[in-house]
Amino acid sequence: MENNWYMLTVIGKDRPGIVAGITTELYKEGCYLGEASMIRLGGDFTIMMMVQYDGNEQALENCLNPVAHKMSLHLHLDKIKGKLHDHRTPDVSITVYGADKSGIVAKVATELSGAGLDIFNLESIVGGSKEKPIYIMQMEGHADKGIDILKQKIEKLTSKEIEVHLEIIDTMLG
Repeated sequence: MENNWYMLTVIGKDRPGIVAGITTELYKEGCYLGEASMIRLGGDFTIMMMVQYDGNEQALENCLNPVAHKMSLHLHLDKIKGKLHDHRTPDVSITVYGADKSGIVAKVATELSGAGLDIFNLESIVGGSKEKPIYIMQMEGHADKGIDILKQKIEKLTSKEIEVHLEIIDTMLG
C-alpha cells in the first residue's frame, strides 16, 4: 500500500453530509483511507485525507467531482508517499490564550520552534466577544531540545497579553 497515495483536500460551506458524501464515493471506488483531519473552520468545512487508490489521479478526481459539484465543494489532489506509521508521538500539549491581534500565531510558533518544538497539530479558535476577542490556540508536538528549554521559552512568552500553558503528554506503550 505504499504506492498510489494522494492527499485529498476538500473545502466548502459547512453542511450535513460532506463526510458521508466524500467517503462513500471513495469507498465505492475501492479506495483505502489513511490518516485524516476534518474540521469546521468558521462557516466552512475542510477535509485533509490520505487516500490510497489503484487508479490514476484523473480517475480519482472524476469519481469525486459529482459529489463535489452537488455540494459546491472545492477538491484538490496531490500525489504523496503513504507513510502511515512513519511519525513520532507528541510529548507536549501547549495552550495559548491571548488578545486576538495580528501576529500572535507567528510570534508564538517562532519562539517555540526556536526552543525545539516540532508542531504536529495546531488548532485555533477566536473566542470572547466582538469587543474583546480572545485567540485560543492548542498545539501538540515534540520537544526536540527537551522540556526544560521549552518551559523557559514559555515563561518568557507569558505576559499580560498572552498566557501559555504546557502539559507533558505521558505516553505509555504496551
